[in-house]
This record gives sequence, C-alpha cells and structure tokens, in this order.
Amino acid sequence: MKYEEALQQLEEIVTKLEAGELDIDDLSAKLKQAQQLIKLCKDKLTAADTEIKAILDDNA
Repeated sequence: MKYEEALQQLEEIVTKLEAGELDIDDLSAKLKQAQQLIKLCKDKLTAADTEIKAILDDNA
C-alpha cells in the first residue's frame, strides 16, 4: 500500500470517528486498522528519511 493511500484511509477513519458514525463494534475494528495504518506510514517515512540521508551523504 502506498503512503498516500494509507493516509487517506486514516483520514476517513478520523472523519467517521469525529462524526460519530461508528458503532461500538466497528469502532474496535477501525481503531485496530488505524494502528496498522499509522505503523505503515511511520515505517515508510522512516525508510524515506534514511534513504534521503544516504543520498545526501553520498553527494557530500
């Protein structure tokens, strides 16, 4: 999954949470999904940061 897709799904979950559109059963599932999406986004950002630093170090 791409970073942008994960971020969009997270935004949709937050919107539903804020609007009170999730019942208690869906809430638990959506929170678990949000945790996974946050980890995915964090991992992708960390990997991109590491890659950018390596490129900049090679050019320095």
